[in-house]
Amino acid sequence: MSNQNIVIGVTDLSFHRIAASLVTNVLTDMGFRIERIYEHHEKNFENLKVGKIDMLTSAWLPSSHGGYRTEVEKTVPLTDLGLHYEPYALWGVPDYVPTNDVTEVSDLLKPTVLEKMIKRIQGINPGAGISRFSAKMIYDYNLGTAGYSFHTGTEEDCFKTFEEAVAKKEWLVIPLWKPQFLHHKYNIRELKDPKGLLGVVDKAVLVIRDDRKQLFTSEQLEVLDGLRFGNDVIATLDYKVSREGENIDEVTKEWLTNNLNRTK
Repeated sequence: MSNQNIVIGVTDLSFHRIAASLVTNVLTDMGFRIERIYEHHEKNFENLKVGKIDMLTSAWLPSSHGGYRTEVEKTVPLTDLGLHYEPYALWGVPDYVPTNDVTEVSDLLKPTVLEKMIKRIQGINPGAGISRFSAKMIYDYNLGTAGYSFHTGTEEDCFKTFEEAVAKKEWLVIPLWKPQFLHHKYNIRELKDPKGLLGVVDKAVLVIRDDRKQLFTSEQLEVLDGLRFGNDVIATLDYKVSREGENIDEVTKEWLTNNLNRTK
């Protein structure tokens, strides 16, 4: 058993915390002492570059975090391990918004839709891929000329805006992604994006500095590379923690115990 300290960088968003908790439990079972550092997207990769953290969960590659990863590799080689889930960014509307009215982004410009749709689109922090994509969406689809605007903020700014609007059956667009806990409770219809501005389906992986790989045995690296969770699992565990108030490490440990054969 190892007594080695491992420092994990975690993007400070709820679903990223879930994936990091799953990895933490796996590493703890291997005998490592784990410290988690929670930062925004860019800062995590800066920390990886300077060696403040040993690994990062979970990087979205190639769309959302590919540019950040490339910058780090100018200084230090990296290795990607596992496939935690397959995330992608989306714009969605509540399922009570009729499909005949809104199926793709350009439909937001229909006069009948403009009469009902909330024009303020509330997002999360500016460094997130969905935020960068959404700002471009406003411009490239000419939504700004019709009164739409995109605003960054906290996770809860985004999620509460959606939940409060749904409670009133108001029409709104939510800039979101999968996996995310709102999908566990609500049916959110994805809008078609013919321009392809929301990126592709990414792979969420564990990124480790190559100079820290010697901390692990080949068998341990193989276990980390074999981790597979999936979008639905992350969304369900995220909901249990974010909306039902369950303890994150207990929730993820229970899932691992019931669903994953691990080698210590």
